[in-house]
Amino acid sequence: MTSQSTKVVLSLDAAAVSSLKEGINFKKSPGDNKCYIIYKSNDDFRACKNQCRHQGGLFIKDIEDLDGSVVKCTKHNWKLNVSTMKYVNPPDSFLQDELEVEMLDDGGLQLVELSPIDPWLSDPREPMELQEGEVKVTYITHACMELQLGEKRFMFDPWLKGPAFARGWWLLHEPPADAMDRLCSADLIYISHMHSDHLSYPTLKVLSERRPDIPIYVGDTSRPVFWYLEQSQVKLSNINVVPFGVWQNIDEYLRFMILMDGVHPEMDTCIIVEYKGHMILNTVDCTRPNGGRLPQNVDLMMSDFAGGASGFPMTFYGGKYIDTWKAEFIKNERKKLLNYKALLVKSLQPRIYCPFAGYFVEAHPSDRYIKDTNTKNSAEDLNALINKTAPEIKTWTPKPGAVLDLGLALRDPANSEGITSPPTHAKIYKDSWEFDLYVDELNSAISNEIFKHQSWIQFYYNWAGFQNYNLVVRVIETDDNFESVSKGYDYLVDFLDLSFPTKRPDREHSYVEIKNRIGVMRYIVVHGRLWDDLYIGFQNRITRNPDVYHHKFWNHFQTELPVQRPDWDQFLQQVPPIQNNDTLQNEREELSSCAVA
Repeated sequence: MTSQSTKVVLSLDAAAVSSLKEGINFKKSPGDNKCYIIYKSNDDFRACKNQCRHQGGLFIKDIEDLDGSVVKCTKHNWKLNVSTMKYVNPPDSFLQDELEVEMLDDGGLQLVELSPIDPWLSDPREPMELQEGEVKVTYITHACMELQLGEKRFMFDPWLKGPAFARGWWLLHEPPADAMDRLCSADLIYISHMHSDHLSYPTLKVLSERRPDIPIYVGDTSRPVFWYLEQSQVKLSNINVVPFGVWQNIDEYLRFMILMDGVHPEMDTCIIVEYKGHMILNTVDCTRPNGGRLPQNVDLMMSDFAGGASGFPMTFYGGKYIDTWKAEFIKNERKKLLNYKALLVKSLQPRIYCPFAGYFVEAHPSDRYIKDTNTKNSAEDLNALINKTAPEIKTWTPKPGAVLDLGLALRDPANSEGITSPPTHAKIYKDSWEFDLYVDELNSAISNEIFKHQSWIQFYYNWAGFQNYNLVVRVIETDDNFESVSKGYDYLVDFLDLSFPTKRPDREHSYVEIKNRIGVMRYIVVHGRLWDDLYIGFQNRITRNPDVYHHKFWNHFQTELPVQRPDWDQFLQQVPPIQNNDTLQNEREELSSCAVA
């Protein structure tokens, strides 16, 4: 078999099998002390690794489970029903990867893992000596790195201008003054995924005007990376969608391979770059890059580190979501992430490690609360932890314009040789962001013709296509302070049958109330954008009853909306003309009457 390998990870003799109890059994392999879960039901067995699919946490028995089939992750309280291998918290989310259970003739059993051959091991190349200046890695800003690899220059995830996630994220670091020129003269660009801190519309608009034919490489995700930009003013003519796990040869010495994320394979990717046999691993934002199977002992590894890239819990209110609860939750989550990243780096043993892709700030004055609440890990803290737990790994905390000469750094990993600081005159942190320019662009959608007709609501949610889920959502358009606006809409959507009632239905149902900044919400509606701009961009406030995460709902609106934007021209052709302002006001007052608790 060329594409699949088998590995026995745990063996039990007949006596050990007979001692297995009905329900959940936790077992460790004596050789490597790895943990497994075996579920027994009437002499039938299912098994999996004791490893949460989310971020690799260990499961324990869920004391709230009465059936004896559910385990709970110690990291984020995800719950797995081992009898079905389905996650029940969050519901409707993932399936756990199973191990094969092979029964032996002597009454024993063994757990067998079926694994693809690690693709980077195909066509192996022996490392060649690197000359000074031959391989240089320059930090630009956030997730943007420039790699000089012999005669080629490779750019990662260029976000150099404007905000990301609507108006929620802004660059913390000032890119070098020549960053845009360097981008436009690069030989190739890798964009890891569609999130706007990696696929930056303002940045790529400039690139498309100056060099539209630059080679850009993206992974073959089910959600096309460029789905939105293809409908915009960004016209780039040399976008290459490449399969996962296949070397892409650029020249005699340079090649790269894109890998998918194990948790979000529909959109997240990471990359291995190899030059003269030396590997650079960039896991970017992947939650479990390549399902946790990654090359060890690479020369340079880069990954995110900061946390805080989610609306939860900063944008939630009511019930337990008071500031003290949020502060404690965030503190614990950042600590867990710090330890997880340090453990991952230690397990992979790169020769050099660099934390990046976390240098953003909620800089707009209207988001001061988020900025103050949403504390993040520092790169210095992560590197200090790695230095403590794995002192043999060299760490690099980059600043804009700082350069790592890989050849020099590998010769003497014990000191700072090969690392050049930014020029003394370089500006490190941004202190202005052109807020009005970008916020005004978003707010221009407020006056779009479609919003004169309340039936845009039905048209939009029918286009979105989410239904058959017992959830009622109230959506309220607000100002920057999340106060209702006189000309904003306030409506209910019943996703069980995709209806739009004027009051909550009498049946038992889950309920979520979402307050959205009117400019951002309407921009998303007009352009058919994913709701990440609202949720990850901190552009809404959310309360829910009961207090559970509806994975199926959020996953649809954050990753599965139709690729083609709504046909608003068709909509306007179908709706009757507005008769007068009184008619419009009456329609809105009727719609707002759905604001019933």
